[in-house]
Amino acid sequence: MTHTPHDLTAEFPGQTSQLHDLKLSDAHFARLTERYNEVNKRIHLAETLVEPVSPDHETELRRERMVLKDQIARLLMRPAPGA
Repeated sequence: MTHTPHDLTAEFPGQTSQLHDLKLSDAHFARLTERYNEVNKRIHLAETLVEPVSPDHETELRRERMVLKDQIARLLMRPAPGA
């Protein structure tokens, strides 16, 4: 456990502008990033023992974060409309 938040801008360096643009133009993408941020925050709070959870629950949260990150990555790889 790294105790380091996995912020999307750190996970996708160089794609900050694209992350921002997609959040504004794609409601599904915006919901995915919002949920990612919620889960990521809960993991960070658990790791730092601010809000401890069971090991099984932390594992579930990590899995959910991984799935969300994969979905976000796939959407980031889509060609821009009109490209």
